[in-house]
Amino acid sequence: MIEAAALRARGHVRRTPLLSSPFLDEIAGRRVLVKAEVLQHSGSFKFRGGWSAVSALAPGVRARGVIAFSSGNHAQGVALAARLHGVPAVIIMPSDAPRMKIDNTRALGAEVVLYDRAGEDRDAIGARLAGERGLTLIKPFDEPQVIAGQGTCGLEIAEQAAQAGVTRADVLVCCGGGGLTSGIALALEARAPGLRVRPVEPAGFDDTTRSLAAGRILRNVALSGSICDAIVTPEPGRITFPIMQRLCGPGLVVTEDEVLRAMALAFARLKIVIEPGGAVALAAALFHGAGPEKGGDAVIVVATGGNVDADLFARAVQFGASI
Repeated sequence: MIEAAALRARGHVRRTPLLSSPFLDEIAGRRVLVKAEVLQHSGSFKFRGGWSAVSALAPGVRARGVIAFSSGNHAQGVALAARLHGVPAVIIMPSDAPRMKIDNTRALGAEVVLYDRAGEDRDAIGARLAGERGLTLIKPFDEPQVIAGQGTCGLEIAEQAAQAGVTRADVLVCCGGGGLTSGIALALEARAPGLRVRPVEPAGFDDTTRSLAAGRILRNVALSGSICDAIVTPEPGRITFPIMQRLCGPGLVVTEDEVLRAMALAFARLKIVIEPGGAVALAAALFHGAGPEKGGDAVIVVATGGNVDADLFARAVQFGASI
């Protein structure tokens, strides 16, 4: 399925670069390679899954339109994929999502429906609207075609790591519901089994890390309140969790201060803008690289998204300059 998604993506999805900096290597104590999905269409890896899901629909079904729910990056990925296919899109977004993500989704031609993340059920809203309007629901992570699309990132990592001479390493992935994490893990299982995926999450919203340790799905107590909004989900997906259980190493958890510092360092040393939720993997690589779980002399990091409001990004840069 991932290979088929890669064929449909050809000429539409960007092959993003693998970046490096000796300054980051020195901080991490090993070679750091950053997969810059911030340079993907719509500013995040989510376009991969959005394109995969929309392009896989039968033409008659696709013409009726699609619906998705997201805090912003899946919203933009699906909205852009729908626009490029010439079909309508309805996107359900939390009212506290970054203003830039809401504005960008509307600018891509989607109808945006806002909801209260703490008091309303986005799944119920999505199901109701899909039924009323005949739209196809494209889930943000627990959807096979979305997972396959995200897995195309893993195919690229396998090729680029081999070209860089890296055959054994941890691949740190910013993890929400697990679509990207599981998709990359499946691709690497087939193409580069020496590369081990590890999910990374922000402190207080580490449902996947705790679930992997417990051997069963555990929920987050809070559903909002993190600067890492892009990867705040209630719990791992029912489809994604068994894949992560089978293929991933232990999860990693980082603090908001570490995330802000990683954002500042990525800007200073790699000249890329990463949003908080997209920077947790880099934070783990830079500040949590020691110990028995260290996997090899190199670490590969997926910088998953760069859609951040200007004031929050300025805060990160100022924070980095102050330490």
